[in-house]
Amino acid sequence: MNMDVKKVYHPNVVPQSVPFEIITFKNLYQRHQSNDLFDCHRIQFNALFIIFSGQSVHSIDCQKYHMQAGTIIPMVKDQVHHFEKELKVEGVVITFPDEFITDNISERDLFHFLQLYHSPILQIDQNNLSLLQPFIDLLFAEQESENTYLKRDLLTSTFISLVIQLLRLNPFQNIAASSQRFIDFVRFKRLIKEQFAKTHNANDYAAEMGVSYKYLNAICKENSNKTAKAFIDSWLVLEIKRNIAEKKSSVKEIAYNTGFEEPTNMIRFLKKHIGLTPKEYADSLNN
Repeated sequence: MNMDVKKVYHPNVVPQSVPFEIITFKNLYQRHQSNDLFDCHRIQFNALFIIFSGQSVHSIDCQKYHMQAGTIIPMVKDQVHHFEKELKVEGVVITFPDEFITDNISERDLFHFLQLYHSPILQIDQNNLSLLQPFIDLLFAEQESENTYLKRDLLTSTFISLVIQLLRLNPFQNIAASSQRFIDFVRFKRLIKEQFAKTHNANDYAAEMGVSYKYLNAICKENSNKTAKAFIDSWLVLEIKRNIAEKKSSVKEIAYNTGFEEPTNMIRFLKKHIGLTPKEYADSLNN
């Protein structure tokens, strides 16, 4: 498989006046007759997959996940993924850029959204899928409506209601009771995303957030079962793997992109965490 990764932007694939789309897997496949879906690509928007029936696998950040009835896959900007060429599942794909959620949303609704989008792939009881249908039907109806008055507001509120229903059907045991501590954890993740090429030091992130290292470590353990340092390391591993999959940079460039002073340091770091050198990992992607 060609593993070259290109960036895919929401306006380039979604012909909607409002930056939001809900589409069936079948129609998505019909729209993209070329290999756009089937080659690895880095999305510049968020997505939500809801599987109603069938079985398949989906590759996200070079890791394969099983899909079946009741599988819910939240994907965030900058993740690398690709679809299987043969359509074996039925369901819907919802896509939207960050601003669709972050503009004009209450703090409580933002918390619900963050709970879903900073959690792993979910599996709900397939018997509960019917409880999602009213929200999905309303999203399709409003998307197709020619009435543009408050269209974005209705789409946003309906989507958030769908998110809340998903949370009810699969309560998160690992989410801290305090919404502020969880939001601070999300802030930490966003800072890593912005600054991992500058620093790998957890103390630097704590200082940037205006919190103690002890507090940062505590919220990381609550929400990821990892220390702050281990969480930063796991993020670096992921970014290195993404850079390797893109096949656009040399080992030296990847080291620079991910904040290592010397390529040998990055090579040792990756070998320590996944047991493979960059070349060995690159070779594994083609197998």
